[in-house]
Amino acid sequence: MENSLAGGQVFYAHSIDGCDVSKWHLLDEHLLGVGKMAHDFAAAFGAGDLGLVSGRLHDVGKYTSAFQMRLRGSTERVDHSTHGARIAIERFGPLGQLLAYGIAGHHAGLANGKTTGERTPLVDRLAAPNLPDLSAQWESEITLPKRLLVPEKFSPYGQTNKERQERGPFQLAFLTRMIFSCLVDADFLDTESFYSGIEGRQNYRQQALPLLRELRKQLDTHIAKFRPDTPVNRLRSEVLQHVRTLASEKPGLFSLTVPTGGGKTLTSLAFALDHAVRHGMDRVIFVIPFTSIVEQNAAVFRSALGDLGNNSVLEHHSAFIEQPTPKDDPERYQSQEKIRLAMENWDAPIIVTTAVQFFESLFAARPSRCRKLHNVANSVIVLDEAQTMPLKLLRPCVAALDELARNYRSSIVLCTATQPALEAPAFEGGLPPEEVRELAPNVAQLFRRLERVRVRHIGMVTDADLAKRLEAHDQVLCIVNNRRHARMLYQEIAHMPGAQHLTTLMCARHRSSVLDHVRILLSEGKPCRLVSTSLIEAGVDVDFPTVLRAEAGLDSIAQAAGRCNREGRHNAQSSEVLVFATENPDWDPPVEIRQYAQTAHEVLRQSEGDPLAPEAIYQYFSRLYWQKGNHELDAHDLMGLLARSAPDSLPMETLEQQFRMIEDTQIPVIVPWRAAADDRTIDELLTSLEYAEHCGGIARKLQPYLVPVPRNGFDALHKAGAVVAVAPEKWGQQFMMLAHEGLYDSAFGLSWDEPALIDVAHLHW
Repeated sequence: MENSLAGGQVFYAHSIDGCDVSKWHLLDEHLLGVGKMAHDFAAAFGAGDLGLVSGRLHDVGKYTSAFQMRLRGSTERVDHSTHGARIAIERFGPLGQLLAYGIAGHHAGLANGKTTGERTPLVDRLAAPNLPDLSAQWESEITLPKRLLVPEKFSPYGQTNKERQERGPFQLAFLTRMIFSCLVDADFLDTESFYSGIEGRQNYRQQALPLLRELRKQLDTHIAKFRPDTPVNRLRSEVLQHVRTLASEKPGLFSLTVPTGGGKTLTSLAFALDHAVRHGMDRVIFVIPFTSIVEQNAAVFRSALGDLGNNSVLEHHSAFIEQPTPKDDPERYQSQEKIRLAMENWDAPIIVTTAVQFFESLFAARPSRCRKLHNVANSVIVLDEAQTMPLKLLRPCVAALDELARNYRSSIVLCTATQPALEAPAFEGGLPPEEVRELAPNVAQLFRRLERVRVRHIGMVTDADLAKRLEAHDQVLCIVNNRRHARMLYQEIAHMPGAQHLTTLMCARHRSSVLDHVRILLSEGKPCRLVSTSLIEAGVDVDFPTVLRAEAGLDSIAQAAGRCNREGRHNAQSSEVLVFATENPDWDPPVEIRQYAQTAHEVLRQSEGDPLAPEAIYQYFSRLYWQKGNHELDAHDLMGLLARSAPDSLPMETLEQQFRMIEDTQIPVIVPWRAAADDRTIDELLTSLEYAEHCGGIARKLQPYLVPVPRNGFDALHKAGAVVAVAPEKWGQQFMMLAHEGLYDSAFGLSWDEPALIDVAHLHW
């Protein structure tokens, strides 16, 4: 080997096939580069030195002859991570112990401290025998701080303060994951930069992104075009202006409590940009419960931000898997490559993502899921429809939000018309009530001024009664709790003028077509009787004079009310939301929402005023959480598991495995639905899969044609030959298409109840 020091050898981090060894990536350059980058990332939350040490130690195990031989072609596997983890503990004690998790797991992921999972526990990694001998040369090339200090806020060791003792293990696990994020992102970026330079590839990450200040200026231009021409629009404008005056408030916890239809979307964006610019924050993150609303809000933001919108708004959810187009289209390739790279670590000014993506990442352990976490620090995080956080994980979710506000210089905005009761002491481990600042002006008065409907419970009804009520109104929306009930009810009224049906068994493009027709009927004053499942409550902009709603949670009833007299064109007294109980037990709410409905029924029965007023909503959530109890608000006992752990026994992998917001596996099936006989869009997309080099762009365009099917239903369809793979020789089983036209109905969507009875004559559309 070559000599770089007197009597020393040159150690490398990465090799290059077919290139002279002199062009390889020097190990000391890599460790110092990763250390500096990880330091800068962690400095955003006051832990720069922890990032520095992690970066400098993560690949110290490559200072071995065995690893250098592997770079030269040896097939022997070499553990190059454990040496750095051991050194961290030897040099820095308990703090080094936290760093050891990330150093040891920077490729495979964070392991548990002591308990066995899919990954080897850290304690066993540290005790591994027969590690290759580490060259002492590393200490002459890589210097470490003599002492490692961490801000007092992260140091519960030896504290007697009760709150510190209770929060300590959670804080340590959170800090461990955040430092891990800094390390793995820095490692990826430094390695990527090296290979890009060697291969002469353009580094799209180095291209400048729009500044938040520029985006705010563009938003101001957009807002200035508004003309408050109705009472509702004037009130929306007042709310917007008031909320923006509070942007100078210090970072921390906020609530934005505005009635449905009160203009929360642009108001929250304006506040977030103002607040971020005022306090030197790095980005704005919108966390939204449903993928369909992610796409909808991202489109609103891009439109509001003009030409800057396309390069500044990053949409990240499971459906968005855009891949670069071929390089013979340089402009599109560059744009899509930047999107793909930004999704890896959320390096964009505005992120619009799902609650599943956001919260599961906060408890993740894999490098790919954790890379972006450090970019959550020093950000404004707008939690849209905050009440939709799942009950079984509510305590861990609230603890994570509180931790981000306390220790990571983030501002959390709980944005909803139905504000959940998450404040301590009523909610154990909840948010400090004195620190949650309301942004909306005089909330109680605002709700009175925006009151557009009357809500009343009409008791138990039969299906025949429901059909009569639907017949009695020319324009009416009826929302029920399950798809079977919606289907049966639609069949009862299908002969009536304007009868329509919506269900998640329809693909999104089909639902959009139905909704477009519904809006036309409503605007032209024609009969429109729509039966739907709760999907219509997910940000769908429709305006009915009357709404019928099967018993559900009070938050769901509020969302249903948002589809009634939405623009305030009618008298509130005559705009009714009629809540009903179903006589048929087959139509009862699903088990997971039954208690929501029961609690709402109690509040509706006892409420003397508006059951959607803030005080009634607070009573509803307080009662719901009390009835559930701490155990059901942390169904997997994650907070308890952490409370029983110590720095050397943090359950990092277990947290990832147990924190699942969606547990039921659903398989997406492509439905070749056509809006008209001459609509060839889906055919062209399916054909393009046969010839495409990259499938991501096509997959994105196929999203509106997907219907998620439960695993058992999918297996039955597949066994019967009713779903087949598209271009399996190229993509395997990645794209599964419905091949039986008789199983998709224009009124009811997809059916898989009787796949064994499939008529082969109907296979293939």
